[in-house]
Amino acid sequence: MKRTFQQLVATVLVVGVPAFSQPNRLTEVERDEGFVLLFDGESLDGWDGDPNLWSVRDGSIVGSSDSHAVDTNTFLIHQKSFDDFVLRLEVRLRNGNSGIQFRSKHVPGPGWVVHGYQADLSDAGDRSAWGNFYEEKGRGRSLMATPDEGWRRAKDVVLHRQWNRYEIRAEGDRLRLTLNGKVTFEGTDDRARAGIIAIQLHAGPAMQVECRRIRIKPL
Repeated sequence: MKRTFQQLVATVLVVGVPAFSQPNRLTEVERDEGFVLLFDGESLDGWDGDPNLWSVRDGSIVGSSDSHAVDTNTFLIHQKSFDDFVLRLEVRLRNGNSGIQFRSKHVPGPGWVVHGYQADLSDAGDRSAWGNFYEEKGRGRSLMATPDEGWRRAKDVVLHRQWNRYEIRAEGDRLRLTLNGKVTFEGTDDRARAGIIAIQLHAGPAMQVECRRIRIKPL
């Protein structure tokens, strides 16, 4: 039996799934749980970074060095500090190396330089970094059991060049990274108990990263 487009849309709405996604809105469950949006889907209000590198496109934050070479790691920095929280976002990497900073610090001086904890993501074949826990301008990968602990767990669930769901949980000295529903790192560290959230654009060859549905639940 043939069905019209209108009938298909009506069927989707009846079963409770929106016909068209609203990537930067909270679900009713998320609102009840106490999540708030850090990105409105339309502007970079509340964020600070090099305007030559960061923009909003189709409801996503886009970091791209296609037109402006980057000779040192640079970041789009959220202007508010957080201590204990659950952070969720969707991220898509076209190529290269990026990461989500948390409980980090903005280094004084020119540029948008950050150091601190990072939920890593990069596409480099067997040496990719999706799921790794990293400390930018600090101890690197040394807090993991092996330098590729997170990637070993993430490699079977990562969706290359597609949207991936990252969750970062920081509570006291306990830290946990979850990628597409799979825990890739869980450990403890007391070096940082609060700090900023930021998105990395890595130095080197031209690259692009996108983020959307950035929401946080303070604990």
